[in-house]
Amino acid sequence: MMSLVVHLKTVAHLRGKGDRIAKVTFRGLPLYSRVAENCGEVAHFNETFRWPIASRLDQNEMLEVQVYNYSKVFTNRLVGTFCMVLQKVAEEGHLELTDTLIDDNNMSIKTSVTIDIRYQPMDGTGGMWSDGEFLDVPDDRDGMFAFETDSLLSGQSHGSGTSPGRSLQGSIPTFRKAGRGVFSAMKLGKAKSSKDDHKRGDEPAILEMEDLDKKAMRLAGMLEPDTISLASVTAVTTNVSNKRSKPDIKMEPSSGRPVDYQISITVIEARQLIGLNMDPVVCVEVGDDKKYTSMKESTNCPYYNEYFVFDFHVPPDVMFDKIIKLSVIHSKNLLRSGTLVGTFKMDVGTVYSQPEHQFYHKWAILSDPDDITAGCKGYVKCDIAVVGKGDNIKTPHKANETDEDDIEGNLLLPEGIPAERQWARFYVKIHRAEGLPKMNTSIMANVKKAFIGENRDLVDPYVQVQFSGQKGKTSVQKSSYEPIWNEQVIFTELFPPLCKRIKVQIRDSDKVNDVAIGTHFIDLRKISNDGDKGFLPTLGPAWVNMYGSTRQYTLMDEHQDLNDGLGEGVSFRARLLISVAVEILDTTSPEIICSTDVQVEPVSNISESATGKMEEFFLFGSFLEATMIDRKIGDKPISFEITIGNYGNHIDGVSKSSSVKKKKKEGENQEEENELIQNSSEDEADEDADLTSVSSTPPMKPFITDRNYFHLPYFEKKPCVYIKSWWQDQRRRLYNSNMMDKIADKLEEGLNDVQEVIKTEKAFPERRLRGVLEELSIGCSRYVTLANKDVNLAGRTKLDRERLKSCMREMDSMGQQAKQIRTQVKKNTVKEKLKLAQNFLQRLRFLADEPQHSIPDVFIWMMSNNKRIAYARIPSKDILYSVVDEETGKDCGKVKAVFLKLPGKKGFGPAGWTVQAKLELYLWLGLNKSRKNFLHGLPNGFEEIRATKMGHGLPPVTLVYDMKQVFQLRAHMYQARSLFAADSSGLSDPFARVFFSSQSQVTEVLNETLCPTWDQLLVFDDVELFGEATELRDDPPIIVVEFYDQDTVGKAEFIGRTFAKPTIKMRDEPYGPPRFPPQLEYYQIYRGNSIAGELLAAFELLQVGQGGRADLPPLEGPTDSERGPILPVPLGIRPVLSRYRIEVLFWGLRDLKRINLAQVDRPRVDIECAGRGVQSALIQNYKKNPNFSTLVKWFEVDLPENELLHPPLNIRVVDCRAFGRYILVGSHAVSTLRHYIYSPPDKSCNNWATAAKLMNGYMVLTNGCSQARSSPSLSSRTFSRPAGDVSVSLEAEPPIRKMDTVVKLDAMSDAVVKVDMNEDESDKEKKKKKKKKKGGAEEEEETDERVLDWWSKYFASIETLKENLRSQEAAQAEAEEREDLEIAAEAADIRPDDLHLKGSKMKERFKEKKSSKQKRSQAADGSEKRPPKARVDELVVYNRELESEYGNFEDWLHTFNLYRGKAGDDDEHALDDDRIVGRFKGSLCMYKVPLSQEITREAGYDPNMGMFQSIPHNDPIHVLVRVYVVRATDLHPADINGKADPYVVIKLGKSEVKDKENYISKQLNPVFGKSFDIEATFPMESMLTVSVYDWDLVGTDDLIGETKIDLENRFYSKFRATCGIASNYSMHGYNIWRDPMKPSQILAKLCKEGKIDGPHYGPGGKVKVANRIFTGPTEIEDENGLKKQTEEHLALSVLNHWEEIPRVGCKLVPEHVETRPLLNPDKPGIEQGRLEMWVDMFPMDMPAPGPAIDISPRKPKRYELRVIIWNTDEVILEDDDYFTGEKSSDIFVRGWLKGQQEDKQDTDVHYHSLTGEGNFNWRFVFPFDYLVAEEKIIISKKESMFSWDETEYKIPPRLTMQVWDADHFSADDFLGAIELDLNRFPRGAKTAKQCNLDMIRNEQELPTISIFKQKRVKGWWPFVARDENDEMELTGKVEAELHLVTAEEAEKSPVGLGRNEPDPLEKPNRPDTSLMWFLGPLKSLRYFIWHNYRWLILKALGLILLLLMLGLFLYSIPGYLVKKILGA
Repeated sequence: MMSLVVHLKTVAHLRGKGDRIAKVTFRGLPLYSRVAENCGEVAHFNETFRWPIASRLDQNEMLEVQVYNYSKVFTNRLVGTFCMVLQKVAEEGHLELTDTLIDDNNMSIKTSVTIDIRYQPMDGTGGMWSDGEFLDVPDDRDGMFAFETDSLLSGQSHGSGTSPGRSLQGSIPTFRKAGRGVFSAMKLGKAKSSKDDHKRGDEPAILEMEDLDKKAMRLAGMLEPDTISLASVTAVTTNVSNKRSKPDIKMEPSSGRPVDYQISITVIEARQLIGLNMDPVVCVEVGDDKKYTSMKESTNCPYYNEYFVFDFHVPPDVMFDKIIKLSVIHSKNLLRSGTLVGTFKMDVGTVYSQPEHQFYHKWAILSDPDDITAGCKGYVKCDIAVVGKGDNIKTPHKANETDEDDIEGNLLLPEGIPAERQWARFYVKIHRAEGLPKMNTSIMANVKKAFIGENRDLVDPYVQVQFSGQKGKTSVQKSSYEPIWNEQVIFTELFPPLCKRIKVQIRDSDKVNDVAIGTHFIDLRKISNDGDKGFLPTLGPAWVNMYGSTRQYTLMDEHQDLNDGLGEGVSFRARLLISVAVEILDTTSPEIICSTDVQVEPVSNISESATGKMEEFFLFGSFLEATMIDRKIGDKPISFEITIGNYGNHIDGVSKSSSVKKKKKEGENQEEENELIQNSSEDEADEDADLTSVSSTPPMKPFITDRNYFHLPYFEKKPCVYIKSWWQDQRRRLYNSNMMDKIADKLEEGLNDVQEVIKTEKAFPERRLRGVLEELSIGCSRYVTLANKDVNLAGRTKLDRERLKSCMREMDSMGQQAKQIRTQVKKNTVKEKLKLAQNFLQRLRFLADEPQHSIPDVFIWMMSNNKRIAYARIPSKDILYSVVDEETGKDCGKVKAVFLKLPGKKGFGPAGWTVQAKLELYLWLGLNKSRKNFLHGLPNGFEEIRATKMGHGLPPVTLVYDMKQVFQLRAHMYQARSLFAADSSGLSDPFARVFFSSQSQVTEVLNETLCPTWDQLLVFDDVELFGEATELRDDPPIIVVEFYDQDTVGKAEFIGRTFAKPTIKMRDEPYGPPRFPPQLEYYQIYRGNSIAGELLAAFELLQVGQGGRADLPPLEGPTDSERGPILPVPLGIRPVLSRYRIEVLFWGLRDLKRINLAQVDRPRVDIECAGRGVQSALIQNYKKNPNFSTLVKWFEVDLPENELLHPPLNIRVVDCRAFGRYILVGSHAVSTLRHYIYSPPDKSCNNWATAAKLMNGYMVLTNGCSQARSSPSLSSRTFSRPAGDVSVSLEAEPPIRKMDTVVKLDAMSDAVVKVDMNEDESDKEKKKKKKKKKGGAEEEEETDERVLDWWSKYFASIETLKENLRSQEAAQAEAEEREDLEIAAEAADIRPDDLHLKGSKMKERFKEKKSSKQKRSQAADGSEKRPPKARVDELVVYNRELESEYGNFEDWLHTFNLYRGKAGDDDEHALDDDRIVGRFKGSLCMYKVPLSQEITREAGYDPNMGMFQSIPHNDPIHVLVRVYVVRATDLHPADINGKADPYVVIKLGKSEVKDKENYISKQLNPVFGKSFDIEATFPMESMLTVSVYDWDLVGTDDLIGETKIDLENRFYSKFRATCGIASNYSMHGYNIWRDPMKPSQILAKLCKEGKIDGPHYGPGGKVKVANRIFTGPTEIEDENGLKKQTEEHLALSVLNHWEEIPRVGCKLVPEHVETRPLLNPDKPGIEQGRLEMWVDMFPMDMPAPGPAIDISPRKPKRYELRVIIWNTDEVILEDDDYFTGEKSSDIFVRGWLKGQQEDKQDTDVHYHSLTGEGNFNWRFVFPFDYLVAEEKIIISKKESMFSWDETEYKIPPRLTMQVWDADHFSADDFLGAIELDLNRFPRGAKTAKQCNLDMIRNEQELPTISIFKQKRVKGWWPFVARDENDEMELTGKVEAELHLVTAEEAEKSPVGLGRNEPDPLEKPNRPDTSLMWFLGPLKSLRYFIWHNYRWLILKALGLILLLLMLGLFLYSIPGYLVKKILGA
């Protein structure tokens, strides 16, 4: 019966006294212990609980132990809980452990519990699950266990069984606070009953899931052939057992090495800049380099189109952290810096991670860094591209750009970032640091101490934080090794930021210069998640570890770069406690700080426990062997030191801090205090017994292995080291990473397997891929199960919780996707699904990288003479132990081969490639309390020897092995290929040295070869290995093979290294199949990081039994008498050979360089393969004729049956000098002959589909050639036809929109041809368009033939190219969508036939996905809705070189580069170009010897030519070469002003054409439009070089870039690249036929050469060629418009469809323009611009061609724009009147068309307008030159006074009108403006009333007009300006009339400026006020005063009269009164 037994022994470290009770729960069934009464610290329960179980114990089940304080009256109070996963128990059957409990708050408490668990399954085996292999162990009842399966299992080897001595013990990670999850371990809350119910409710769910998993495991294990790994090609990668880890082959650190980068930025224009009447300049800043555009005056939408290039030579990390900053500055000049309008920032890495490494035509949003409430300050349109070495940038075609001004849709932001970014604060809190190194010499300190008497710490640290181009610093903490800052640095930046990394650096403040102590980068992508359930960046509080140079202080630190974060740190420097938080700002709130300056503020201290509980960790290491020690250090004793953090570092480790706090807190904190104070070498009192750390091995003198290497004599005694250290316990983070890493490792290995299967063309790669995906999905679901346990643990940082959630989501979805993709893997989709799987791999690696560090990495240093020599760094997570297997590090408890390397820059280049030492090292790291099984993974059979001082508890200092096995190693070294060229001859003299254990042997040296076939067996006798035999069988040590180049003088030079694992035979195993004899395998050879060839070899390790060597399989003696005692590889292992014949076509040699200063005169070519070969005829005079006289020779040779094992073929060129001397000129090794194997045609099929072809489709025989398979880009359109007559109609060709049309060929053959619709199918698209034309009567505006020229054709073609690209994108989006629907359908389990019904519903589901693609596809569809374009004949514009479209034109003539000289030491072999000394032209063909008779019997078979029938002869031939250079784009600036003055130089042989006088001034996109004729003689002059030079007034002209074209291959190619075939035939006009041969002649010639029947012209426009019928028109017009009959159209239609002709058909080169990259030899691999051109070639023995086509650039047309400003209205009033204070304006209007200063024109002033009305009747006249095709105005002007000549600018035609207020004494005030694009501007309003702001606001929606079409327009337009809130406001209206006339018309009817003659305008009718008041003061007074104040004046007058009367009345009343009274 199965059962689980738990023996509860004791509970220790309890507090106080009392009664205790324990409850143990398993599978929801609780059992209670007895009450332990009145116990103190320890409660002894000693009780056993037993659960009988019916189903097998599962990996994920939990056991829970709870301890209570027992009370009779009240409820029991919980002391703590312990729960664990029973994985180890399920596997091992027995586990004993002690671990701590956790309390209610999930904090670990001191109380610990000791239990012993046994599990008794029915059959006695614990299920095995380990390392992610899902193979159930078969029930093993007979006691015998097949070894085969065991090696597949990466479980424990069966030798160990379940012996109690090896039971696994250790801390089960405490799983805290699981929530309501299915796997919740415990629930918080007091009510127990509810909790149990909850558990039960969840139970079935658990079980179902588990059962499914189980099923999956069984399936995977037993049934699927997919999951079983192939023996991978590099045998090391398959790691069979669990005791050893894989070594890493690549040695050299790649990160710190500087590389070339070029950043090119084009600033095109700016729009909507905020501000009135500004003069903007754009400043482009990359890192510290600044460049400025020119200044545009008085506009807020300036057009620049300026190109800037920045070159850098820095390491990638430094490059990608540089910030690109675009800022717009207003009115900058020499004297003042101008005011900043707005900036945009982005780091270079963001650009580099874009597709194609570029942003093209995107709008950058400007924001103001000083005012974050302001919003958008405008947009700058630019292109940004970052090119590293070897990247090629595909620029979209730069023709007439009519780009939609859709700013919002084309923002300069990476995919997925919202357009409206918000401001956010980034808080980087710096708490404290520990373990800083000394940064000063101690001499001064000792002097100080003597004087002052106090000891100071020798470092003054502060922290500097850099983010998005800004820096912030904390305060400096004077002299402290453990500084405490508690400060936060605050950055204000837009969120999400476009800068990926925050750089945190501890620096030492110094009076002279501050130095970095250590650097850490925080990658924002790793600490945030932008998904729907994502989280803002958050980190910590967590410790980050910093690594850098070694810790001892030197004045000049040679490794200072390492401290700045470049390269891999070689030593621990310090750790820093930091946290990061982000807060999105609400910019509307009033109290917000507006500026973005960095602020630093203090923050409160954080508690000690916030970063986790301090735990004691134990690190153990054992050195099993130390070999390959570099001989330079071999003479002194050597020891090895292991450090973790500062622990274990005796030389320069812990700096003792002077300010030790004397107050000790209670015990808990004691350790923390001691942590860095105690030097780890002092004894530390501890409850375990006193454990001193032993961190280094005793010094030992090395022994000699061979000339280069020594080894240490660690034979049976293996030294050990161990270190105790204290760290915050954050193991969960590392466990999480480990789980993902393991899944990723497994996936990577599987994918390598699949690639290998595909590469070697083995069967069923799809099965293996399915298996890999199956493993992945199982691994993911297993991860989710395991991770579920920690979902709710407390004591974690926010990032831990969020990261875990997002990892679980990602892994879950990845598992689902993998399952889904698995179902779609078919034979034909393997490659694309493989790509998807590789994306998974990247995602996994990204997820696994833990941003919050915990335990620092472990360093192993080799010390000699107390100096550090070489090191290795091992991430601590790789060796961390966990009870759960998946969580354990991949190298924990395993023997790992470690290679030590030199630190820092010393490790770059050749020095870093030699191994300093190779260690076999065993490491284990875990909690001290779980250290009981740290020796668990060592090879068995040892005794431990402890240090004498103390007793039992100590780890051993030495292990002594008493078990020793003796083996014999046989290394079968067969051959190597593609080795590194180490000698100046371009070859090497290679030999191989094989190392195994402490022995080494060498093969013989083979002279002068890169592909040595040693065929040698090396036997190592008496190899002693320690440990159990069975273990060694699973896990042999690795073999290292190094390759050297033997030099006559000096030391042999290292040229590569590879690793291998031997196949092992134990003494009791038979020597026979399947494992023996072993098979030869390929091993990749590495030199540094670059691949340097491959080795073909096999290794076997045979155990020597009691009988000694006699029992081993016998060795044959040396068979070859010449080779002396060298043993050959035995027969069973060397490959089976068969006879091949290799035919060689010798054509000629080209471009041979001088050898030792002498010219090559009489060269010969030697071909050699597998010891046999053939020599070409001697070229008698290389200068006169470099071709061979005898074309074809052959030789026979025995080659392996297996094509993959074919040896390389060597081509060598020697020069035969006088007196029989031969000098090697150069050599070439053809490493794979498979391309040249000829397969005879299949006679059962009479069709072309299976014709004779070479492997890569190069056609040799005329009797059977299919499409060139080598060039996938050939747009082969093949339509099937029945074998009889086939009709091809040109009229009704069906429009093909689908991406791939599968065409079934005729009934006899099953070949299916896939037709890929490619970019170059533009011609097909064109035909479609034409068809539409011819059929319907839609000929709207047939363009006038006379105005068409070659450029019309060119621009029309470019339009077509763009349209095709668009429709292709749309089609691709459609296809993706279809696939999505299918996938969804599969997921929803719909049969395909239901798709139509459900389609509509599904579509809705995918609407969201589509919306992003919608825009694009609409654009594409739009092209079809447009009115039909005028029909223009088109050509094909290729976006790259013609060669790449047509497989380098190597259809039968191949070019082999000849190399000489030493290969460069660069990582990439980009520098190989310098080693090319010439080229050999020829070809190869190989076949098994008895060839069928049919070929040789064929008519016209020439036995001398062998397989190379009907090849043209190679006599010299005279050719007229006509080179057309259209234009260049994006040239690299050559002058200081950021421009160049380019001209073209053409070289061919000795002739050179310089077009220097026609240079184009200051242009980076010059249009040359020239053709050049050169006469040449092939083969002497066949390499055409077209260069673009920069003209300089003084000094020599600089080369900008050049491109080389091999004309000979083009000339002889059957693609007929001599003169492109036009799409239509015409005898005159712009599309005149260029070839001297008419289409009918060409066709007749092709038919004759191809031996095909035809052409037969029939009536009714039909022609028959090879049983196919083509149709076409038969009439043609001559110059006089007369129609005549012709067959040319018919012939041309056949030529355009030549690829459809059986056997000989291929796509003929059409009329075209190719785009070639320009390269500069000084900057290899980086494009310097591109050149558009084409070449025509005409043999001189044929009729002469007509004159060259005129492609000279279009002359711009002269136009005159006449603008009449009639009136203005509602202009805002600016001025206040002096007297009356009333508002008025003195209005005038200013206008200009191009530039600003040159031709601005002003009207007169309408003074004192009170209503905003102005009357002008004023005429502006703007003459300008205009290019219609490009829609640009051409201006020529001198840039400055000092310019030598005028520069041509192209600017868009935009008319600007502004309204101003004239002031006499101050500057005029700007009121408003409007800019009209003459091609697209809104129609003016009829009246002033209807004219409003909407005309500008809704420009997109309104219909627009073009002045070039309308010629005359009149209307009202609004003037606008922006107010304080950046809102547009209407500031006036203008009534204007625009009239466009050509220059001729202007001459006929001239007009005057202003109101002048001729054709004067009448004077405006202005009110008088506008006259100046001092001209007619009375008038103006009358007007001013009377006009406004007449009523007031009248009233006043009335009042005055009244007053006068009253006054008079009062004055006269007394007199009158008196008179009255007196009565006088």
